[in-house]
Amino acid sequence: MMKFTKQNFIFLVGGIIIYVVDIGVDFWVASKYFCQGQYCWGILLLCFRGLSSLITQVFSYEWFKNDWEGTDTGKLKWIFLVHLFQCGIFIRYWFALKYGCQAAFKQKSSRDASETDPPNFIQKQAVDVVTDINMLRVFKTFLETTPQLFVQIYILMEHEKNNFCQYAAIILSFCGISFSMVDYQISLRKSLPDKDEFRVLPKLVYLLYKLLTITSWILSISLITLLSVRSSVILLIFLWICGFTWTLKQHTTFCKSRKMEYLYRTVVGIILIFTFFNIKGKKTKVCISIYYATHTVVTLGILFVYMFWKPSIIKEIHFTIVSILTILSLVLGIIFLVVYYRHFHPTAYCRPQACSDEVDAEAGQKDRVKIGRFQNFIMQ
Repeated sequence: MMKFTKQNFIFLVGGIIIYVVDIGVDFWVASKYFCQGQYCWGILLLCFRGLSSLITQVFSYEWFKNDWEGTDTGKLKWIFLVHLFQCGIFIRYWFALKYGCQAAFKQKSSRDASETDPPNFIQKQAVDVVTDINMLRVFKTFLETTPQLFVQIYILMEHEKNNFCQYAAIILSFCGISFSMVDYQISLRKSLPDKDEFRVLPKLVYLLYKLLTITSWILSISLITLLSVRSSVILLIFLWICGFTWTLKQHTTFCKSRKMEYLYRTVVGIILIFTFFNIKGKKTKVCISIYYATHTVVTLGILFVYMFWKPSIIKEIHFTIVSILTILSLVLGIIFLVVYYRHFHPTAYCRPQACSDEVDAEAGQKDRVKIGRFQNFIMQ
């Protein structure tokens, strides 16, 4: 179990500030669309935020209920009421600040830990609550930030407006998506046993791998959306069906209840549209190769469709720029992917027994829940 440091606490405070600012920016952008008479875009952005908030609140409350099983029901009723008003994430941030402060600043020795728990009990509390938050951030990223990014790119390309604020917002969204993945990977490393520290160079390589592959894919989908909205929707639905089917075949046991497990699989199917997500902690060399090979084929296919369907658009400067960015980011992203998995991935340096024992595919549901939510899989 790695320690929750003062640096982690500072990043936690920064994450709270960014979360609040993000809420304000979403409503500000939506209000701009309403003021400009573009009601469809404004309503669409608010729908993405509403759906994301609803699903994250459901997961957050379910995790509270699982963790506090057998405790005072009055607390759970209060927690439910707060989540009902879409403010559950702030409770989680409060607990994160509480445990994080104790772990980073107040814990002097093992005497500060619980008498019935190991000396690193406070550290584990801090790491677990931050890991929960980062998991919810991943859900929010692919349920809200990514769809909003599609809308921004589509509007920019469709209306050909050279607005600096729009470009800045798009770039920040790409970076935000990638950083949310890295933050979660860091938290997961801390919560899983026998994992080496996620050092600066592996973090950078992992960030570039995620940033570039996601950028290439989103640009590709934006191009086909510009060509045909119907084709884009059909493609996204087909990819979600493939991802959801794969999660069904993996027989995941992340949640206690069957309904929550299917909701989890639905969300994972959405994440799989945009990036690879290992939900069982098994070796995924074949799966990840097939995944990114498929993305490469589809990306090249979209560019070729443009060339034959609308050859006149090839001469337009925005198509040239987007095409170059799409191919370049795809190639570089795959290069960083190979470098990361060859040299920096946990299976490259953790003890074989630890790696194999982290997830027992044959273990029962009760055993899985007992060892913790995030020891049931490794996100790659």
